Amino acid sequence: MLKGLSRIFALVIVLISMQSAASAFETIKITKESTALDLSKAVEVYRNQGETFQVSTAPGTNGIVRRIEVPANDKRSTGDWAAFALANPTDEQIDRLIVAPHFRLVGSGFIWPDLGSTRIAAITPSEGFALDRQASEDADIFLITLNPGAVITLVAELASPNLPQVYVWEPNAYKDTVNSYTLYRGILLGIAGLLALFLTILFVVKGTSLFPATAALAWAVLAYICVDFGFWNKLIEITPGNEQMWRAGTEVALAATLVIFLFTYLNLNRWHDNFSYGALTWILGLGIVSGVAIFDPPIAAGIARFSFALTIISGIVLIGFFSFRSYDRAIMLIPTWILLLVWLMGSWLTVSGILANDIIQPALAGGLVLIVLLIGFTVMQHAFSGGALQQGLFSDVERQALAIIGSGDIVWDWDVPRDRVVTTPDLTNFLGASASSLHGAVRNWLPSLHADDRDRFRTTLDVILENRRGRISQTFRLRANDGHYYWYSLKARPVIGSDGEIVRCVGTLIDVTEQKKAEERLLHDAVHDNLTGLPNRELFLDRLGSVITMAQTESKIRPTVFIIDIDRFKQVNDGLGMSAGDTFLLTISRRLHRLLRPQDTLSRLSADQFGLILVSESEPAKIAAFAEAVKQAIRAPIAFSKREIVLTASLGLITWTSGSAASPEDLVKDAELAMFQAKRFGGDRIEPFRPAFRAVGSDRLQLESDLRRALERREIHMAYQPIVRLEDNSIAGFEALMRWDHPRRGSIPPSEFIPIAESSGLIVQLGLFAMQRAAEDLVTWQRNLGASPLFVSVNISSGQLIRQDLIDDVRSVLLQTQIDPASLKLELTESLMMENPERSNYVLSSIRAMGVGVSLDDFGTGYSSLSYLTSFPFDMIKIDRSFLKADQPQKVTLLRSMISMAHDLGLSVVTEGIENESDALQLRQMGCEYAQSFMFSPPLTLDVATKLLREQFQQSKAS
Repeated sequence: MLKGLSRIFALVIVLISMQSAASAFETIKITKESTALDLSKAVEVYRNQGETFQVSTAPGTNGIVRRIEVPANDKRSTGDWAAFALANPTDEQIDRLIVAPHFRLVGSGFIWPDLGSTRIAAITPSEGFALDRQASEDADIFLITLNPGAVITLVAELASPNLPQVYVWEPNAYKDTVNSYTLYRGILLGIAGLLALFLTILFVVKGTSLFPATAALAWAVLAYICVDFGFWNKLIEITPGNEQMWRAGTEVALAATLVIFLFTYLNLNRWHDNFSYGALTWILGLGIVSGVAIFDPPIAAGIARFSFALTIISGIVLIGFFSFRSYDRAIMLIPTWILLLVWLMGSWLTVSGILANDIIQPALAGGLVLIVLLIGFTVMQHAFSGGALQQGLFSDVERQALAIIGSGDIVWDWDVPRDRVVTTPDLTNFLGASASSLHGAVRNWLPSLHADDRDRFRTTLDVILENRRGRISQTFRLRANDGHYYWYSLKARPVIGSDGEIVRCVGTLIDVTEQKKAEERLLHDAVHDNLTGLPNRELFLDRLGSVITMAQTESKIRPTVFIIDIDRFKQVNDGLGMSAGDTFLLTISRRLHRLLRPQDTLSRLSADQFGLILVSESEPAKIAAFAEAVKQAIRAPIAFSKREIVLTASLGLITWTSGSAASPEDLVKDAELAMFQAKRFGGDRIEPFRPAFRAVGSDRLQLESDLRRALERREIHMAYQPIVRLEDNSIAGFEALMRWDHPRRGSIPPSEFIPIAESSGLIVQLGLFAMQRAAEDLVTWQRNLGASPLFVSVNISSGQLIRQDLIDDVRSVLLQTQIDPASLKLELTESLMMENPERSNYVLSSIRAMGVGVSLDDFGTGYSSLSYLTSFPFDMIKIDRSFLKADQPQKVTLLRSMISMAHDLGLSVVTEGIENESDALQLRQMGCEYAQSFMFSPPLTLDVATKLLREQFQQSKAS
């Protein structure tokens, strides 16, 4: 009896233990019509069961209950297990997805919330193989196939203690749902991103503190929904464990930016300092909490949620308080804050689990974006109200009026029927005239106008009134109270009334005095020598032409042309320097000018050559006396550096006769022939022109005639002297040099035909040819040999530099050859540049703006240009060969100083005339980049230069 009782007791103990380990549970039937079933309440969760779990299966179709034991197969298993059963009562096989979302806002909790995690590590069925996990970043998804009539118990290894929700989905229905949510999430992300970016741009443009605070809130919302929608997983790898840290961090940022926005928008710091202290403490506290998010995300998220709710409640109090005090900002924020309060209530119902609908979580995200959008509109409405908005919505009239005020122009308004002119602001204030002098009738303006402008001004107005159309565009001079005239530009148009008559003329009046002065200076510099201020060759010829025209009608006028050339002036420049030479030229020009009468003209034709038109004397004896006076004026000693310098001059002259049909150019040439004859006789001599001199000068004239046809006959060609890199003796570029192969006289050096070209005007044509040919050859080298770093330097003359056409010529060469502008350099000397510095600077700056390089040749041979070196757009200088022939200590010091100065100014350096390897080594050690001399190579023909480049190119490829 006792033994039987013990057996019964043991059986009861076993049954109790089996019941405690796992009890039977409800079986969920799956049909083909079942698209989505929530298994959350049907799942049994077993805690702390260890690595092995035993459970009784759900009764099968035959009513049999089996017991199974499931070992943990995944290292993520926590010892917690879940079990549920699925049945397929149909006669067809059914595929379903078991879905356990990683994060659900529903029921996540307010304090120490569940921030999401991997929920299910693996699922083991009571029969068959383990379920296949489907790839997903947002949920644990397993595919299960239910055979007809099968009842399967599923045991899930939990990867986290909580299993908030488990669904069974029809695969296609789940895919469609995911796709629909993906579209919705994409739209929300796009709106939130654009809103954050727009508010940030407004902050950059507007600069007010409202926009950065609102933009920060918008970026925080964007970051929050990016985590909630799993967008960050697309950009960076976020593990399910790290997702909690990211989610907590964005919730902290959301709470902090809401505090910042409320504090900034309501300007709480202006009401009381305690608001500033409180807000700063609050934000610092949330900053500390953001650090906690790294170690314990649930605590940080819980504090952030509490802070967010407290901020909204505090905002209600503050907005209500300030609204009663008629604070416009608070009143404008009331609708937004009511919506935010509604959102907070919905969030609380969701977090607490009262609202458990599947769409509540994305709906709350959309509501949050909508709230920030409304906040952005509120901020913009306030920021642009009270004048800021109107600044972007001006009418055309207001915009034009503000434009005129901003430009500083004077409005000129002529009421035609009343004949009354009004200027705003009053023009008399600028001229210092009496208040009524320019008011009233338009005729009141005539006394103040310059005499040369009155008729034109009156005629223009009469034409406008007569034709009843047109525009007034006129420049005239107005006299100020101090007697000076100021230039004004009037641009106006008539206003036609209903009767077709002009009722008003309205326009602007601009002071253009400075512009006119600048134009006059440019015009003066274009036809005057910069050093002496005397007319240059072009103006001299123009005035001579005018005098000849007058002489043809008036018998008393018989002009005499003098050409005065200073003897051995080059030796003066070489011995004393160009600065001393400039001083002597100024002294001579002043002495000669004192000999003239008002009708006479003195001009500087070239460096040391003057031209003189004598009109005041026509008798031969007086002309001879004047010539002697000129000669003696030049011979007078000039004090310089505690010594006296005596200069002499060769004078050639010719008097125009009534029967002569000579042009100004012919007279000047004849006077030059007489001057050259004086030089042949030793200089310091006066020589009147005689026809026999033309025979002496016929050789020069013949050369000029041949030179005019040399380009057509292709007698002019280019030679190229290499410019080498001192670093490796490779060719960096070439200086292009013109050569003339005369069919009878053979090779004519440039020193002989270039002066002829300059005096005859052919230098422009030759210079353009040299630029064009050098650019074409360089393009050919670069295309065939790949010599892309190669450059070519072309010399320009004074005849080219003073002409505006040089800019157009360079632009034309660049367009025709498509050459890299940086590989073309124009080269000019110091003396050439100093003939007209302002004009040179203008032309060279325009050329430099195209990207073309500018090189200064013969650097250091003069002194007057050193002060201008930084004013001109050079990128390279050439040190003259004379510095390499100096004494050793002096040479080293000068060269090092010039190279250092050039590098400090950002210029590269070419040294000419290197004669030995030691000088080349020394220059390379000083930092000189390039060298050009016969030691490396003489000027080469095109074919030889091409061959040399091809060899260098092949060597570089081989190395």
